Amino acid sequence: MAAAGHSAQGRPASAAPYAIELRGISKAFGPVQANRDISLAVPRGTIQGIIGENGAGKSTLMSILYGFYKPDAGEILVNGQPLSITDSMTAIRAGIGMVFQHFKLVQNFTVLENIILGAEDGALLRPSLSKARGALRDLAAEYQLNVDPDALVEELSVGHQQRVEILKALYRQADILILDEPTGVLTPAEADHLFRILRGLRDEGKTIILITHKLREIMEITDNVSVMRRGEMVGHVRTADTSPEELAEMMVGRKVLLNVDKRPASPGAPILQVQDLRMTDADGVERLRGISFDIRAGEVLGIAGVSGNGQTQLLEILGGFPEKGAQIGGAVQVNGQPLPLSGRGADARSRRRAGIGHVPEDRQVEGLIMDFAAWENVAFGYHDDPAYSSGLFMDRAAIRADAVGKIERFDIRPPSCDLAARNFSGGNQQKIVCAREIERNPDLLLIGQPTRGVDIGAIEFIHKRIIELRDAGKAVLLVSVELDEIMALSDRIAVMFDGRIMGERLPGQTSAGELGLLMAGVTGDAPNVGGQV
Repeated sequence: MAAAGHSAQGRPASAAPYAIELRGISKAFGPVQANRDISLAVPRGTIQGIIGENGAGKSTLMSILYGFYKPDAGEILVNGQPLSITDSMTAIRAGIGMVFQHFKLVQNFTVLENIILGAEDGALLRPSLSKARGALRDLAAEYQLNVDPDALVEELSVGHQQRVEILKALYRQADILILDEPTGVLTPAEADHLFRILRGLRDEGKTIILITHKLREIMEITDNVSVMRRGEMVGHVRTADTSPEELAEMMVGRKVLLNVDKRPASPGAPILQVQDLRMTDADGVERLRGISFDIRAGEVLGIAGVSGNGQTQLLEILGGFPEKGAQIGGAVQVNGQPLPLSGRGADARSRRRAGIGHVPEDRQVEGLIMDFAAWENVAFGYHDDPAYSSGLFMDRAAIRADAVGKIERFDIRPPSCDLAARNFSGGNQQKIVCAREIERNPDLLLIGQPTRGVDIGAIEFIHKRIIELRDAGKAVLLVSVELDEIMALSDRIAVMFDGRIMGERLPGQTSAGELGLLMAGVTGDAPNVGGQV
């Protein structure tokens, strides 16, 4: 499928110069064909979107362009000249920069130190730092990328860390900038600021390649978009000539529901009751300031808010792994039984025995052991289940058989239970965690950022599983920075700001604007509804 004026290779009919041209790129990892005969031409000074399901081969293709992988076949041209990109330094010298989904920053280095890392002028760092400071000041002013050069990276927000990554690429004089899922960890306001930056870069003549699964972003920011499916390029269109529905169908190969299909909730008895929950961390900072709410059987309570306002601490306490050294007070009940908040019985294993499933916000740090195989991760935390045991030992055959079933039912790709978790795409990693927790049929599911970095087809799938769990009479506590997701899935919405719940709303009786004000700590006159908020 190609737009008018484009060939099947995505090459405009005009003779406009291309910043990047890929011809017949193929790459396999053992039996898995990640890229198959892919061709793409990106005109200079444009924003090119590349979309596709998780595992479609987008990141592999860009990793080839950046020199992380060598293609098995095909040719790369940069500014019209053939180039063998053998490593990332070759790409950098050719003016290509890349900002990864998971940032490549040294957390205990300053911004300035991260900027020059790998680009020092010599053995003495002082001249390099002095030169970089001036260049950084100029770049920050030109592209609205203001950040304190002397700040430690670990003290920066995620949005500012991303600015550091972009500045790193620009400092190395990148004219072609690749961004892999750049808004996966950003708030809506941070994403909007990023878009302003990208438009400014394009207007200055830079070429942007944007890898994303978010159709709203594609429609808002790109000039052209190419669609990948299962390792192949299936279409190139001008963004102005397409629609979210058409792109979704191209990505998945079938029509996709962009809205959550659910019937009204029928709440039952309270499953989770939280009263005056407080938490002060080891540094003496009060993270939770008297949180109270309940969730009934057969309903989803969505917690909206900008990251860093206590949602993470709430999930960690309820999930059984609070921050070390934290002081916790208040009362929590599950199915009418008190839930210990410290000491014996406050751990994750006890939470699982109490009927709580937990899909954590950070799948790579808290949800998976990245070097372990998929079949091992399916049993992660449930290894003492009698179904997994054979006498005193774990029954590997039983665990593997269970993993094979979950991989099939959750459409995890590639369908290999022996592949290490780190070798799956982010969306398929998320499916592994969701399969493990949802199929345990918990009375209460805690789920944080369920579709962060997940493609449209997987989003539809995960949303369906959440609603199925609700309709089976289970309680769901949903935490997400995606307001569209909160509005679509929740039966009630509570908004957190600075460790407090600012108010509760019904999805059909509020708006993104009202919720945004609550997220900023501005309360309105609308009354709270339901629960104990």
